Amino acid sequence: MATAALSPAPTRTLGERELIWMMALLMALNAFGIDSVLPALDRIAGDLGAVGNQRQLVIGIYLLTAGIGSLAPGAFADRFGRRPVLFASLGAYVALSLACALVGDYWTLVALRGLQGFCAAGIIALPPAIIRDQVGGDKMARLMSLIFVIFLLVPAVAPSIGRGILMLAGDWRFIFVGMAIAGVTMGLWVYRRLPETLHAEDRQPIRVGAIARRMVAALSLRATVGYTLGSALVFGALFGFINSSQQLIGEAFGAGEDFTLIFAICAGCMALANWSNSRIVERFGARRVSHAALFAFLAVSGAQLFTAFQPHESLWVFVPLMAANMSLLGFIGANFGSIALQPFRHIAGAASSAQSFVRMTIGALLGALIGFAYDGTARPLAIALMAAASACLLLVLFSERGRLFGPPVAEED
Repeated sequence: MATAALSPAPTRTLGERELIWMMALLMALNAFGIDSVLPALDRIAGDLGAVGNQRQLVIGIYLLTAGIGSLAPGAFADRFGRRPVLFASLGAYVALSLACALVGDYWTLVALRGLQGFCAAGIIALPPAIIRDQVGGDKMARLMSLIFVIFLLVPAVAPSIGRGILMLAGDWRFIFVGMAIAGVTMGLWVYRRLPETLHAEDRQPIRVGAIARRMVAALSLRATVGYTLGSALVFGALFGFINSSQQLIGEAFGAGEDFTLIFAICAGCMALANWSNSRIVERFGARRVSHAALFAFLAVSGAQLFTAFQPHESLWVFVPLMAANMSLLGFIGANFGSIALQPFRHIAGAASSAQSFVRMTIGALLGALIGFAYDGTARPLAIALMAAASACLLLVLFSERGRLFGPPVAEED
């Protein structure tokens, strides 16, 4: 991999604000690749012959293979640097977006989406490693929260963008063209402005045994394993909502015309929560904030379970509760990720890849199961949210040896 050719020194220093925006929008390419397609699922299914819940595979397979693919980028990034691996991921994202725009068969589209998720996994796995190269402790949690604020604005608007493309162009294929344009734009920005953040002394050899040991270390440390697995469970329930959201809101609650607005409200609440988290996490600590949010998530999930089993559940009951739980995920996601990555600065790439693999793979599988369990009601989703919240609490208790609400953590260099 010719890192020299790909890594000229940027002309100006990359400031914290620009770094936050860049990392957020890199990660948001994946969110855009998922959520912009949601309004077109009916059209895709009709044009390409998918039936029933098969339409969800366009979303679910991308999430699953992105998780599996997350194993690879970190090890290469720990050896060759962050920039070359990002360029490879962005190139694959662009090429496969264009390929998806040209398909004539549904199962070919599913296969291409799976390959796209796998090859573009570096866009998900590397931004946390790039941040960890430079900061640690609760400051990392603050930066990741700010990144998630911007990152989550994309899911809030992506369905509306997708619907707008459908209205203007009249063809769902142009949504994939839009993904390719976004990927090219991000690639140019990264090329011109992002310096190599991997410290020379932290470069690791490409040896399968050594890579495996580093990844096992990132997944087996008791202090972090509960946070990795716990976040996989709660985000699996979120993926279940995303997979079935078009059917749940449009069919079960009969609000198809308002789908993009409702989805934007829920995602927007999650973004607002991440902004709030960025303002308080260094003061109170990632553990205190995320543990409090987890108990609240458990309570709201209980309310969702109760209302889902009442006759004739209303959209105006479901949406506030779902928005509340998505808000609480805003206080859980970035903090759990920062806590899990905290001990691994010298192998941040491999650790981020391994942890992203677990979170995305388990989350995507759970999300697909929840989505395919859709039965015309919100009950499967409500059961999944309650189960995920309960199991997550037990996992965090395991990692913390039964002691919750720890103090703020000092930054580590």
